[in-house]
Amino acid sequence: MSQRARVAHLTSVHPPFDRRICVQCEALAAAGWPVSLIAQEGPFAVPDVTHVPLPPAPSRLSRLFVSSWQVFRRALNSGARICHFHDPELLPVGMLLRLFGRKVIYDVHEDMPLQILNKTWLPKWARWPISRATGAVEWLATRVFFSAVVAATPPIARRFQPRDTVTVQNFPKIEPAAEGPALAERADCAVYIGVIEPNRGAAEMVRAIGLSRRPETRLILGGKFSGETVEEECRALAGWARTDFRGWMDREQVSSALAEAKVGLVTLAPIPNYLESYPTKLFEYMAAGVPVVASDFPLWRQIVERAGCGLLVDPQNPEAIAEAIDWLLDHPDEAAQMGAAGKVAARDTYNWQSEAEKLVALYERLDG
Repeated sequence: MSQRARVAHLTSVHPPFDRRICVQCEALAAAGWPVSLIAQEGPFAVPDVTHVPLPPAPSRLSRLFVSSWQVFRRALNSGARICHFHDPELLPVGMLLRLFGRKVIYDVHEDMPLQILNKTWLPKWARWPISRATGAVEWLATRVFFSAVVAATPPIARRFQPRDTVTVQNFPKIEPAAEGPALAERADCAVYIGVIEPNRGAAEMVRAIGLSRRPETRLILGGKFSGETVEEECRALAGWARTDFRGWMDREQVSSALAEAKVGLVTLAPIPNYLESYPTKLFEYMAAGVPVVASDFPLWRQIVERAGCGLLVDPQNPEAIAEAIDWLLDHPDEAAQMGAAGKVAARDTYNWQSEAEKLVALYERLDG
């Protein structure tokens, strides 16, 4: 095999432990590419991948300009011939790298023009023109500058040219799970692990656990709050007394928490950005054999009903979430069947291995 081209993955927005980015870097390193990750400072432990940290950005404006320049400089200095970036903010950096002779891949995690329309920190009058401008820049860049697009979901992929677009979905890497008791033998416990913010149902989950009619039911809450206000709101709710907040968790701690739980919660709000996205946590719960309570979105309904792995609810209704949790706890045999069905579906269909093969095939073509 000829020597592989050096690769750099670039992000100024995502932390270095972002799951999608890490598994991509790991798959490419395992296939023989020398890989660097240019990202924020933070925990990082991917074998055979070099983390090149960025200086902290004190503000969004600083990240947009100063961090982008730092990403560009580090990408050039890395010697990478293929640059794979993960943030719309880095579109100008990607175009500039192409002008410097690099092959550039744009990894589209979300429908950014659609997401901008829901950015509450932007004035309403500015959202539509910024959304349109972002879409126009994406259109130009992907047709003129970039070598390929990697899309996180089929709906996102449909926005780009089919011949240059590969869909690499956020399915979990099936790893040995922590040994735990059978589902029916566990304590009455639901789990949520991820970013804790309003649009991911932070308050609704805590309210729901407080509404459970089973007095021993508790919630394992793992991750970081998106801000002090969100944390204060959650801590003020009655359900917080039944919440076991564990903060940021590494992979081993996540696996251990899943081995404790009878129910996995993934009740994201019905905003456009989530309606057509695959939540990694849904598949991780399934892979761990934990039945899910998930938002009743059309795309998610197809997955949950086809696999028979849980219940669907209105994510903005804490009473409905509580009822679903209680139903699973009241029906241990059915819950165990759902957990087992989800595990089979995750193993056979919703797994990272098949996605990694598509990513590696793209790199083989670009590096040919």
